[in-house]
Amino acid sequence: PHVLRLVDMYKIPIEGVHMHTGSDILDIDVFLQGAEILFEVAGHFPNLKYIDFGSGFKVPYKDGDIETDIEELGEKISFRFNEFCKKRNQNLTIMFEPGKFLVSQSGTFLVSANVVKQTTSTVFVGVDSGLNHLIRPMLYDAYHRIENVSKVSGRKRIYTVVGYICETDTFGVNRQLHEVAEGDILAFYNAGAYCFTMSSNYNSRYRPAEVLIHEGKDYLIRRRETFDDLFQTQLSTSLFE
Repeated sequence: PHVLRLVDMYKIPIEGVHMHTGSDILDIDVFLQGAEILFEVAGHFPNLKYIDFGSGFKVPYKDGDIETDIEELGEKISFRFNEFCKKRNQNLTIMFEPGKFLVSQSGTFLVSANVVKQTTSTVFVGVDSGLNHLIRPMLYDAYHRIENVSKVSGRKRIYTVVGYICETDTFGVNRQLHEVAEGDILAFYNAGAYCFTMSSNYNSRYRPAEVLIHEGKDYLIRRRETFDDLFQTQLSTSLFE
């Protein structure tokens, strides 16, 4: 009611309503419950043009992980949406924001093993990357499957995979990989979403290149950064002249 009073008071034209249910919704019924609330809210605004249901669709990060049944969700949402439009005698636009669901599994982040270090508690693999490139595991304990693509068979060992930044820079603990040697290439999967966009130049490190693979051919779509790129946006000043 308070929002409705403000809308009326300031004559704010409401053209759309939107919801954000969260990330990685495991149960589509939870998403549908949120949609019902959004329909209820939308009923207060006669001049709507669209309803945006956001996203939060679950993608699998581990083997056997749950994935949102997009077909079932689509059928149920479209049925309720069409009912809502029919009741209002109005054709509205339905919108979603399925960014991660579309591109997460399309990207793979490749790193090189710089060092393999045996300790009394674990075997560390130190790689030529860190939280400056892929911060999700350190920021909110996100899981990314790791594979030694230089060795696709043979003996496996348990490793802790870490980066080159001095803060806690751990990509994965107790990961079973085919035996790693210096120079091996490790692949981090599900790197198509919230990876490069969350990267930084922390510790004066460069961002990596990006390569698109299309129909078996590779295309460089973003070059590797250089030292000069770190100063690209800085401006000269006469302050100290």
